[in-house]
Amino acid sequence: MIPRLLAALVAAALLPTALLLLPLLHLAPNRLVSGTPVAAADALGVWLWPCLALAALGPGLLAAGRGKVTAGLAGLTCLGALALLLAGLGAGAAELTAGKSLATRARLASGAWAGMVVLVAALTLAARHARLPGGGITASAGAAGLLACLWMMDRLDALSLAVELRARSDTLGVALRDHLVLTLGALGLGAGLTVGLALWRRGRGTVELAVSGVQVVPAVALLGGLVAALSALLADVPVLRTYGLSALGGLPALIGIAAYLLLPLWRGQQAARRAASPAHLAAADALGLTRHQILASIRLPLGAPLLVGGLRVAAIQALGLATLGALVGAGGLGTLVFDGMAQFAPDLILLGALPIISLSLATEAALGGLETALRRRWPR
Repeated sequence: MIPRLLAALVAAALLPTALLLLPLLHLAPNRLVSGTPVAAADALGVWLWPCLALAALGPGLLAAGRGKVTAGLAGLTCLGALALLLAGLGAGAAELTAGKSLATRARLASGAWAGMVVLVAALTLAARHARLPGGGITASAGAAGLLACLWMMDRLDALSLAVELRARSDTLGVALRDHLVLTLGALGLGAGLTVGLALWRRGRGTVELAVSGVQVVPAVALLGGLVAALSALLADVPVLRTYGLSALGGLPALIGIAAYLLLPLWRGQQAARRAASPAHLAAADALGLTRHQILASIRLPLGAPLLVGGLRVAAIQALGLATLGALVGAGGLGTLVFDGMAQFAPDLILLGALPIISLSLATEAALGGLETALRRRWPR
């Protein structure tokens, strides 16, 4: 109760202040320069004071009230403040860029990002205390739905990030597909290797040492080493090229990412294997259960949360590491990130980074919820 109260009070006091004092937009003659800061009054115009009022009222209701109804009203108020902020920023960007060259950009500044993050966090907190199904997932879905509605109504078209999205929509779709394929492929390869290594019962200490040692190697160095090793292998055995193998592309990225995933997958598997205590197994033997019955009724139910926990860590790690696949020609969202870095284009970087962040948060929420449900279903 106290952490929630403190967080809500801080948000209610600081959020309107941050929106007033920090720049909300940067107006630049092109995408390569930072531009000049635009204050809240010029960025939001007539949207300013309604937005500030709702931004203070939403967290204030969350701090003052204890019931589900009050928490629900606080969430709706925060969602309304977010809608006014986004719509106001879109309208302000359109007004600031009107009559200027097509290269002119109105980029979101620190105040806008801070306001959006705090409002989404307050919305999530309100959804949880209103006991809505899914809590944070429901709040995220509401924020995503609001963003989609504003996008379809063309309210955000003048913002620089929207301009980049329209210009690279096809590229973004391909990059997202490649990123997911690389992530899922590495997870599948890592899980298969983990199961295979578990069959080597006498070598568990060696396996633990090896998978831990991989974590010490920097990811870029590992990918570079794999490219060099595969180049040497293909030079010595050129017939492998006829099977579509290459030193650049998805192969070194898959191997490298899977190597980093072995540690969380291995530890999750080993923890699941030890979840059933000797007392559980002795009781099962006394009841005359077969090995398959013990596996289905004791080992898997007790170990399932630990397996999902290891998978959760590995999946989030894979989503992040797949970004580096672009360095070896594997594609993915990292292509947009590194292109933006090369061109000094912050919005292009965000175009690649924001989907990665969203995918990671969604994966954490989904697998974290599944792990919690399994622990409640089969408490140890």
